[in-house]
Amino acid sequence: MALSVLDLFSVGIGPSSSHTVGPMRAAKLFADGLEEDGVLASTTRVQAELFGSLGATGRGHGSDKAVVLGFKGLDPETVDTAAADDLVAAAALDAELWVGGTRRVDFNWDEDVVLHRRQALPAHPNGMTFRALDHAGDVLRERSYYSIGGGFVVDGDADAADRVVADSTVLPYPFTSADELLEMCEREGMTIPEVMLANERVWRTEAELREQLLGLWAVMRECVDNGCAAEGILPGGLKVKRRAPSLFRTLSADLEISDPLRAMEWVNLFALAVNEENAAGGRIVTAPTNGAAGIIPAVLHYYTKFVPGADDDGVVRFLLTAAAVGILFKLNASISGAEVGCQGEVGSACSMAAAGLCEVIGGTPAQVENAAEVGIEHNLGLTCDPVGGLVQIPCIERNAIASVKAINAARLALHGDGSHKVSLDKAIKTMRETGADMKSKYKETSRGGLAVNVIEC
Repeated sequence: MALSVLDLFSVGIGPSSSHTVGPMRAAKLFADGLEEDGVLASTTRVQAELFGSLGATGRGHGSDKAVVLGFKGLDPETVDTAAADDLVAAAALDAELWVGGTRRVDFNWDEDVVLHRRQALPAHPNGMTFRALDHAGDVLRERSYYSIGGGFVVDGDADAADRVVADSTVLPYPFTSADELLEMCEREGMTIPEVMLANERVWRTEAELREQLLGLWAVMRECVDNGCAAEGILPGGLKVKRRAPSLFRTLSADLEISDPLRAMEWVNLFALAVNEENAAGGRIVTAPTNGAAGIIPAVLHYYTKFVPGADDDGVVRFLLTAAAVGILFKLNASISGAEVGCQGEVGSACSMAAAGLCEVIGGTPAQVENAAEVGIEHNLGLTCDPVGGLVQIPCIERNAIASVKAINAARLALHGDGSHKVSLDKAIKTMRETGADMKSKYKETSRGGLAVNVIEC
């Protein structure tokens, strides 16, 4: 399977890549398929059933709303985040839905979007089934899809072993393990971002890739700015107050304070700003998931704000290196909280950010691999038990903590020569096995841990 850096990083809508972005993309795929199959004109009703983790926490993650938006032909990259809730509310109030933006069908919110809290489809915890009906109630088209983390969607014909969208592109420097990547770097005399760049050229020119990566960086910066400016209470009922604006004012007013840990305060701010925007359904970069979307932007902001000589070339190298590590997690384990717990989201992002930072502050490929291993090793076993099914507690603070951890991992790796006892490959294998052993109540179901021990008020 060939994966691109632009598969790992994409523009989306909060609060969840697997529970919001994925279902929206899947519903749009289904709606587009109605016209391709020639049955759109005969469709008078569409229905959606969400299963597993999607059914258990779909309300809090906005999965139901995302499906409606997808049926309407909207996609996560371009949907107007400010108008999204109003569009869904209008469909429910008017009892009608414009499928693909062109075909009007009857719509009953309670009957046509059903969340099954205790049922699951076989191949993945995030399963969904869509169907289109004619005027007689006969099924014109029915498809199942799986949202497998990071906004990736696979067709329902996929078996349990399928983890990525198939791409048979032949790469000049293919790798499926960190050991292979390091061996390739040593043999070819290349850095990790140079290997990634050579592979990316099979899809697009270097100039095109640079433009798209810096475009993603611009979205990350805008997200931080928005999060620092937006006051108020996050939606969902937990009454969580946004903290980024007040922290931003405090840090901006005290620029002259000499504090050796001041940089950490800014890193906390950057992560909080992104994840509060995500929790509010704002525009973010899935990196590699929404629940962990604050870590890479926070560490990149640390690089540009506190590392002398930081520039756009460094940003590109950072993202390419981080993506190389993300590909290893995607191929050999999972980035889905519903499948392996939060270690697959925050743990993967921490590892990716540590690798990216280590690269741009002078790390060798071996040191970069060491930094990535430290980043995931100290997130092993991290559960996903969101209070109220919302991407707020503990998710927002968890991104801030993991961002600082990623910076520490990168700096720690630089003090060694890259040799260490536990390889990144072994750590990723351990993460996969730990996720398999983890009880389902700790994998994005809101049926264990903090989700049941914290009163929702």
